Order: sequence, then C-alpha cells, then structure tokens
Amino acid sequence: MPTAAKGALKGVIILDLTRVVAGPYCAMLLADMGATVIKIEHPKDPDLTREFPPALGGDDEAVSGFFAQYNRNKMAISLDLKAKEGRELFFDMVRKAHIVIENFRPGTMDKLGLSYQTLKEINPAIVMTSISGFGQSGPNAPRPAFDSSAQASGGLWSINGTVEEPMRVGTVLGDLSAGLYGAIGTLGALREAERGGRGQHVDVSQQDSIISLTENALVTYTTTGKVAIPEGNGHPFVKPYGRFACKDGYVFFGAYTDKFWREACQVFGDEDLITDPEIDTMAKRFDGEVYQRRVHPVVERWCASHTKAELEAMTGSRFPLSPIKTIDEVVADPHVREREMVIPVEYQGHRFEVFGNPIKMSSGTNEHGAHAPLSGESNDTVYAGWLGRSEEELARLRESGVI
Repeated sequence: MPTAAKGALKGVIILDLTRVVAGPYCAMLLADMGATVIKIEHPKDPDLTREFPPALGGDDEAVSGFFAQYNRNKMAISLDLKAKEGRELFFDMVRKAHIVIENFRPGTMDKLGLSYQTLKEINPAIVMTSISGFGQSGPNAPRPAFDSSAQASGGLWSINGTVEEPMRVGTVLGDLSAGLYGAIGTLGALREAERGGRGQHVDVSQQDSIISLTENALVTYTTTGKVAIPEGNGHPFVKPYGRFACKDGYVFFGAYTDKFWREACQVFGDEDLITDPEIDTMAKRFDGEVYQRRVHPVVERWCASHTKAELEAMTGSRFPLSPIKTIDEVVADPHVREREMVIPVEYQGHRFEVFGNPIKMSSGTNEHGAHAPLSGESNDTVYAGWLGRSEEELARLRESGVI
C-alpha cells in the first residue's frame, strides 16, 4: 500500500466513503497531513462532483477542478457496498484500516450492514466519523440537508446580511465547518484508539457546526433575551470596526481599542482626536450616537482619501486594516503565495490551482505534487496489492459489477 513520503499521519489508513464537500474536505485535510486515504465510490455512481464546474477540457471530456480541489492526495477504488461480496471486501479493509469517514444520511450505514457496531466487532480500534446535516440522534436526524440547510437551521442566515435582508454566507460554511470539526474529532478519537486500543464513533452535524460559529448571538439571547439581527458590515458593539470606502474599493478598518485608535490618529495626522474628551476612550467610542456623529465621519474621511494599497502601506503593523480583496487579488497576493495557499493539483492531465492547506506543520504536509484520482484508479493496488486478492477473482468482481 503506497504511503505518503512525510506527514504527521503517515501510516494512518482512512477509508473515505464520502461525497460532495463536507466529508471529502475532512478526508483531504488528513490526506495532506500524510494519511493514506482510499476514496470508495460506487462503480456506476461515483462522486457527483467529478462533473462539477469549474472544468477544463471539451464538453465531452470536461475535467472538474472542484473535484480535484477536495480529493487531492487520495487513492480511489470502485466498490458496490450493497453487494455481499462488496461488503466482504470492505470488511477486509476495515480490519487493516484505522478510520472510516462517511457522510450518508443517518441510517444508511445501518441499512448497508456497515454500522459502527458492526465495524467495531471486526476492528475494535476502528474510528468511524459520520458527518450529516443534523447528526446521528435527535428528531431531525433523518432529514436531508445541504449547506444552506445548516446555515438556515443553525441561525447563521438570520444574522448575516443587512437589516433589510438576511443573507446566506457566500460560501458553503455548513459543509466546510463540519469537515473541519470532523477532522478534529477524528484525530481525537484516533489518539484514544492508539492509546487504549478502542475506537469510537464521531458524530458531527452541520447544524451543530454552524451554531458554534454564531459568536455571541446565542449567549446574548440566553443572557439578555435579545435576538441577534444582521449588522451589515458593522459589529453589534465594537466601533469603529467594519467596511469603509476608499478610492478604489473598500477596506476593513478595525482600530477600536485605545491603543489602535491612538495609532490611527497618528497615521492620519489627527493627533488631537487622541485626547478629545468625547471620544478619548473605547467605551465612549462604542456609544452608538457618539460613534455616528463623531467617529464614523472621521474614519470615512481617512479612508476615502487613499487607495487600498496606500492604506495597507500606511498602516503596516500599527493597527488592523485590510483591503477587501477580490479573489483575483487574493490569488496574486505575495503573502498568500509565500504561505502556499494557492497550490497546483494534477487531475486527468490538467493542472488546477486550488487552495492549499491552512495547517502549516514544521515537519511538512503533502499538498505539493498532489493529484486527484480517477474513479477506480487504485483498484489493483488496493485489492491485489493490499488485500491479496487474485487477478482471477478481481476479473470476476469486475464482470459482476462489484468493483
């Protein structure tokens, strides 16, 4: 079985039954850190994101950059888990693996005869991570869900946007946050299994994940009874802290503490405001009426006189100010490039630039030189090389559609 050249998780074998984003992202993070991830897809119904845009190539041979981004550094095999022989092959892999990750609707693994209870009888140390819309328990557990289901049911949609119109966050945060929590939970369970020889079932819900990202909205309600509403580009109490227009776009300005406010006044040549008795403390600047009358117009004036690049250069490391960058500006950012957050991935003869792994480890990770696999690409390596099945048996399994 091929293993990564380096990485904290080198030698860890993961069976990845996931599709679309949340589960594949979870497994991708672990693959980047050195785990051997075997993506398992139905022979006739592979991960549908293999056809998702953006794509390169002609219409009949379109190759998905979306799939490449979330499935880099993985092996791939085809397997029909509904077939008896398919389950037997899967059980053989479970005996040798450390982790199983799945993001089916709750109950699906049970119907397939692949419940955690079944898997732990085969391998007591196995860790199974399940990512779903509403979790493995509770009255809503069976409900189907997408990212927007989590943003809606977890409260995030109601507090994002403008006062006039709550808006979905412009990325699949329900999927991505569940993938992140899945990776954290998986690593915690793996540590326990390595220490005591007993695995466990990790249950991650997209709704739960979103609720945990609502910052102070939940505790504000339970403490004061106040229901959070969208704040637009501002903050419910921290001021000045938000979006301000400049000559060529917008910046985030965040000099709200006394120290940062003093630095901002010095940078923009308004030192007299540092000791102005109406706005000389953070508490005074937090007052809504005072902020709108005295502080907001000052920051508007400061920003409107300069470009994004000028403001970034002027402020440097003195106080928080960041240009609100479009994606093309992010990709071109020298800092982003140096941090290796834009990396190449090869897939079906095409080269895609995708986001890198935000986890930087001194021993290194495996994003560079990564490729995304074809469906069933690793069948021979896994079934013959790892499980020891004969070529005659594999030919029969192919003929019957099991692999």
